[in-house]
Amino acid sequence: MPDNDQPKSEEKKDDEKKTEAMKKRLEEMVKREWVVTQHTLSLDGRDLSYHATVGVMPLRNTETDVLEAGMFFTAYTLNGVENLGERPLIFAFNGGPGSASIWLHLGALGPKRARMEDEGWMPAPPYRLVDNPHTWLEFADLVFIDPVGTGFSRAAEPDLNKKFWCLDGDLKSVGEFIRLYLARSGRWESPIYLAGESYGTTRAAGLAGHLVERGIGLSGIILVSMVINFQTLDFEQGNDLPYAMFLPSYAAAAWYHGKLPDDLQGRFLHDLIREVTGYAENEYSAALAKGDNLSADERREVASCVARYTGLSEQYADLADLRINIYRFCKELLRNERRTVGRLDSRFKGIDATPTSEFVDHDPAYSAILPPYTMLMNSYVRRELGFETDLEYEALSMAVNEKWEWERGKFPDTSAKLRDGFTRNPHLRLFVAQGIYDLATPFYAADYSLNHMGLDSSFRGSITRQDYEAGHMFYIETNSLAKFREDVAAFVQG
Repeated sequence: MPDNDQPKSEEKKDDEKKTEAMKKRLEEMVKREWVVTQHTLSLDGRDLSYHATVGVMPLRNTETDVLEAGMFFTAYTLNGVENLGERPLIFAFNGGPGSASIWLHLGALGPKRARMEDEGWMPAPPYRLVDNPHTWLEFADLVFIDPVGTGFSRAAEPDLNKKFWCLDGDLKSVGEFIRLYLARSGRWESPIYLAGESYGTTRAAGLAGHLVERGIGLSGIILVSMVINFQTLDFEQGNDLPYAMFLPSYAAAAWYHGKLPDDLQGRFLHDLIREVTGYAENEYSAALAKGDNLSADERREVASCVARYTGLSEQYADLADLRINIYRFCKELLRNERRTVGRLDSRFKGIDATPTSEFVDHDPAYSAILPPYTMLMNSYVRRELGFETDLEYEALSMAVNEKWEWERGKFPDTSAKLRDGFTRNPHLRLFVAQGIYDLATPFYAADYSLNHMGLDSSFRGSITRQDYEAGHMFYIETNSLAKFREDVAAFVQG
């Protein structure tokens, strides 16, 4: 017995030492003065002078004042503005839920961006950071937030992670960061906007209700690749909704890769999408609702239509029980070419080690962006923004994703909180941006969620929807990036 106890005792001591070391490191980080650096960006012959601020915001227990976490952020503020109270301020974050804000930061909104190929493909290393002519800094100041466990943000001790790694805890911590930043920067009078991507849209929708209940009114919310109701995405037994939601996106992917019948392949993409969306909303949803009560003739008809719109074989559609799972689709569409398609962006092709396997080995779209963005962020934050640390920058934390506490027995859903944001703040406006080739958060699911949140019809005019011809991070494609900037500028300035 003593021999078995000894290793456990030593392991416990090691854990205690690591926890104490993390506490000390976090205390040192939050005590540091925020680093402010001056920069100039040339846009169409005009110079934008701005300053960047990087630091770690302390999150303390409201009852004991004990430090519980530190949240890393990067902020950009235009110089020479006479009245900051009139200048919009946008808080931006990504999703995951274990993702840092690196993607929106270095992909679309910030004054610098990771240089990719024009289509969004990975460039050859060494990677380069370049000026972003489509930065939002021209019309708004920007604050990029890394939630606890992502980027350089950390909890003071491991046991505290569970306080932040859940829907409610996440909303409270990010909401508290926003309150603290407004207080420390004196920006209470500025028009406040949120910009969230993927799970960040779940967070932003939740914050709409959370913040207004605490006296913080938002001017607008920008949702990029939206998911506010996870029932539209979770391929669980008995939940047929995702199969209908994904069908138009499958059709778009098959069209892009030339896998549809000739009469559909010759159609304009948006005409094709309208047709498939109509089928998914009506005949397909009705057939799925019948389950095993479908007659043999009905089943053959649906299998034929599913095959026609997905580029898969009728036999495969039938064997899949008329229900095509996203991960199987990514493997199956180009199987004969020994290629896969991306989940984040179905334009991307991948190569798997095992062509005969059922699921993809990796997402080629994610694999293409992870190295450039991660390496450039690590360089940029130290070399140009002056923030020194030997902590690992968690671009996408697997620990957060794996240990996230999802509410048992329920699909995560913040649509009610978004509706509360509208009903309590009738001046709130919403901009929703979706990528047509996004197989992670499909565009039809976004429309479905918006149409099922119980929003009073008087608010419908406050919602703007735009689609872009790329994937989940559609802004990695240069034409979509330029259009996105123009659309959001019109939304904010409108």
